[in-house]
Amino acid sequence: MNMLPVLYSFRRCPYAMRARLAIAVSGHVCELREIVLRDKPPSLLAASPKGTVPVLINTDGRVIDQSLDIMLWALGQNDPEGWLAPGQGGLHAALALIARCDDEFKPLLDRYKYPQRFGLDTGLAHRDEAGLWLQGLDKSLQASPFLFGNSPSLADMAIAPFIRQFAHTDKDWFQAQAWPCLQAWLDAWMNSPLFEQVMKKYSPWREGTQGERFGDGGQTPCGV
Repeated sequence: MNMLPVLYSFRRCPYAMRARLAIAVSGHVCELREIVLRDKPPSLLAASPKGTVPVLINTDGRVIDQSLDIMLWALGQNDPEGWLAPGQGGLHAALALIARCDDEFKPLLDRYKYPQRFGLDTGLAHRDEAGLWLQGLDKSLQASPFLFGNSPSLADMAIAPFIRQFAHTDKDWFQAQAWPCLQAWLDAWMNSPLFEQVMKKYSPWREGTQGERFGDGGQTPCGV
C-alpha cells in the first residue's frame, strides 16, 4: 500500500480543482500525479476505468473517483475552516446548490465553451441561459459575501472552479455583465493564497515514478 493517498489530477480541470482545494485546506497530504488527458496512465485506468480526473486512491486501496466525494473525504477528516458547516442554510442546502451547478450549469458551460463537440455552430444561446443561473448566484451574494454566509463553505469552493472556466471563455463579456457581487467573489477567490497553492504547475507524471507531495504547501517528490 502507498504511504500517502494518491491523487490523479489535471491542473485546469474544475473537478480536479475542487478536490485539490478541499485536500489543501484540510491539511491532508497526498501524492499528486499530474496527468496528460490525451495520454492517460495505465494505473489511472486500472483504478477507475472511466478515465476522468480526479481519482483518489486511499492508503487502504479504496478508490474515490468523484470530485465531491473526495472533498467530503478530506473535510470529513479535518475541516479547519468549517466548510461543512455553512453559516446559513446548512450543509443540505449547500449540497443542493452544488448539484444544480453540476447538473444544470455545467452542461450549459460545456456547450458554450465547446460548441463544436455538440454539433453547434455557436454556444451563445447556452451562454445566455447559463447567465440566468449566474444572476441567481449574484443575487445570493448581494446578501452575504459568500454563498451561504460570511465565510467560505463547501458550495463556494465546489462551484467557483466552474465559474472561473465560464468567465475565462470570454473574459470581456463576463466582466461586462451586471454581476458585481459574483465578479468580486470570483476575483477574491482567484487572488487567495489557497487558489495559488492548488494551481501550482507540476510536470506530467510518468508511470513508475514518484508523484509530488501535495496538501501541506509542499511541492517536492514524495520520496524526498
